[in-house]
Amino acid sequence: MRHKTVGIDGRPVCHLIGVLLLVLAGAMLLPAVVDVMSDHNDWRVFFASAGVTGVAGGVMTVAYRPAGAATLSTRQAFLLTTGSWVVVCLFASLPFLFSSLDMSLADAYFETMSGLTTTGSTVIVGLDRAPPGILLWRSLLQGLGGIGIIVMAVAVLPDLRIGGMQLFRMESSDKTDKVMPRVSQMASMIIVIYVLLNMACALALWASGMNWFDAITHAPPVVSTGGFSTYDESVGHFHSPLIEWILVAFMMLGATTFTLYVALLRHKGWRLLRGGAGDVGMGNARDRLWRCGAAGGL
Repeated sequence: MRHKTVGIDGRPVCHLIGVLLLVLAGAMLLPAVVDVMSDHNDWRVFFASAGVTGVAGGVMTVAYRPAGAATLSTRQAFLLTTGSWVVVCLFASLPFLFSSLDMSLADAYFETMSGLTTTGSTVIVGLDRAPPGILLWRSLLQGLGGIGIIVMAVAVLPDLRIGGMQLFRMESSDKTDKVMPRVSQMASMIIVIYVLLNMACALALWASGMNWFDAITHAPPVVSTGGFSTYDESVGHFHSPLIEWILVAFMMLGATTFTLYVALLRHKGWRLLRGGAGDVGMGNARDRLWRCGAAGGL
């Protein structure tokens, strides 16, 4: 008996990858502005890379936009995960590839993948002399990688009703569409918390003696626990125990399950964790919190 082979409709997947490329193109403009302000010629590389990435993302978004409501099958979700890593990393490596660092495609792709996956490995030697735009781009890659799944989830929510958002579905007896606004709100709260942690980290580092540029470029790698730095000596360059303790504190905050922060805000702080015997609602919320945190790893 022959089994019927069903193909995969790649149009929704291409549409979503296009959305991610548009987000990436917008992020490339920030290092371009920094290079313009520092009078470094690499600003042209970032503007050109943003243009190429934006055009590719725009074409994919418009050409493959689903007609009406759409859903992703499990096979499409796997294809989206793999395809987004390959394609997004390829376009994100363009600034490295054409910058004054003269990196090969392999080195540029490695540096990009290391950043977006918050791995922290690097092939760049001489970070102390690297262009400021490149240093900021490395930091942004780890920042985007740390919150990437949430960004993807919020981006696809208006069009598709599954995908990354499944990590944040809360158990509910209501199986109607009313669950979706709760999930969207939760994802938005996580993004806000992530941004606030980055801002607080940058302010703390600046107050401890870093200049503004170093503080801003170190905050995303710290909160995302990626570890990129703007110096070959990394944090050892500053010779400051205070800075090291601040980094340790924010790395711990960044490594904590982000759904915990959301639950603490929505359930009046530590009452959620105490959850008395008579407080069934709090107990259920606490149980959902830890299950969601264990599954999502955020």
